[in-house]
Amino acid sequence: MQKNLLNLSAIVFVLLLSACGILKNESSDETATWSAAKLYAEARSELSGGNFDKAISHFEKLESRYPFGTYAQQAQMEIAYTHYRQGDQALALAATERFIKLHPDHPNVDYMYYLRGLINFNDKVGMFEFLSRQDPSERDPKAARDAFDSFKQLVERFPNSIYAKDSQERLRYLVNMMAQYDVHVANYYYRRGAYLAAANRAQATVKDYRDSPAIEEALFIMVRAYDAMGMTELRDDADRVFKKNFPNSDFSRGGRKAVKPWWQIW
Repeated sequence: MQKNLLNLSAIVFVLLLSACGILKNESSDETATWSAAKLYAEARSELSGGNFDKAISHFEKLESRYPFGTYAQQAQMEIAYTHYRQGDQALALAATERFIKLHPDHPNVDYMYYLRGLINFNDKVGMFEFLSRQDPSERDPKAARDAFDSFKQLVERFPNSIYAKDSQERLRYLVNMMAQYDVHVANYYYRRGAYLAAANRAQATVKDYRDSPAIEEALFIMVRAYDAMGMTELRDDADRVFKKNFPNSDFSRGGRKAVKPWWQIW
């Protein structure tokens, strides 16, 4: 009997401590009595000041305390944007996906498609790439393809969106970047003597990206790869197409075109 009483006393003591902790946390939270409007205004102020962690905390409290109002939906969008500004790609993408799934008919859902595209579009573009002037077409194109899909969905679903024109420009850039990536791969194969793989990859580039400037080099790779394999008929066919479309090409004179810096997007 005495043992049971001791156990009961211990449980009550723990519960009292927990309650005190909860009350202390609530009393120390300056936002506990804030209205939805004040929480939102303060969160925006923190975001403008670059205090991303605090801004996200305020937005999350806003969504939690006022889950059924317009402020909650706006907070969800702001959380995605703040993670994007903070450079946390994974959390930013998760937040945009969550919003699109929860609110597919929201009047501003086009912005979330646009933001999702931007997050992938700027994938891993940081100070190191700026200093080294790395060509983004040399990186794994998965993020570029994901960005392409998001911008494409926006343009197709919301052709009158204020973000549609910019998305179309980015789509053109991404197509060229993905085409150039394939050319990098074809060149990689050629340099290592994998001539058939080089020719096939270059041929796929010409077929899939007809309007891209990258097809000039892709055709030139085809000519060299077929020549290296002794496939003279295919070499001559590729060479005719190459010279017809690019009669003044630098490649035919042993040169290379200058690569456009990545920050010159358009």
